[in-house]
Amino acid sequence: MIHPLAHDTLSAAADVIRQSFRTVADEFGLTPENCPSHPAFLSEAHLQAQVDAGLQLSGYFAGDVLGGVVGIKRESPGAFSIEKLAVLPAYRHRRFGAKLMTFACEEILRLGGEKACIGIVDENTVLKQWYARQGFVITGTKRFPCLPFTVCVMEKVLKHPTVDDTY
Repeated sequence: MIHPLAHDTLSAAADVIRQSFRTVADEFGLTPENCPSHPAFLSEAHLQAQVDAGLQLSGYFAGDVLGGVVGIKRESPGAFSIEKLAVLPAYRHRRFGAKLMTFACEEILRLGGEKACIGIVDENTVLKQWYARQGFVITGTKRFPCLPFTVCVMEKVLKHPTVDDTY
């Protein structure tokens, strides 16, 4: 089940995010020295600061275990970013990520959003393909002097489900 995360679960959420993003950091050679802002190196204090700045975290629970996390943050009146989408390696390939993504998009719609935005490591082609299957399209790339990789920006226009009641 997916639930909003309470303040007392931030430590567990930070741990899930670190463990989940560690595989990406290892694959792309990211370290605390060359990419200190990467989620693999996220401190609980930094996550708390992000929550204080408007990041809304929710978690996927497998029984009593927090197996995945997703955050959304309003960027402009109609647009939200989806951040910190993380699934523990032991829980991958069970559709936790897709369920967290669906939850995040539904929550964005509920809050009046029309567009979801993400930023990922451009060289991570597997992840880009996964997001494309979730309905995201590439809108550009960006270079930041503080990052040792190019960021791929992807967006998804969100629509409320429609019901055909003509029958």
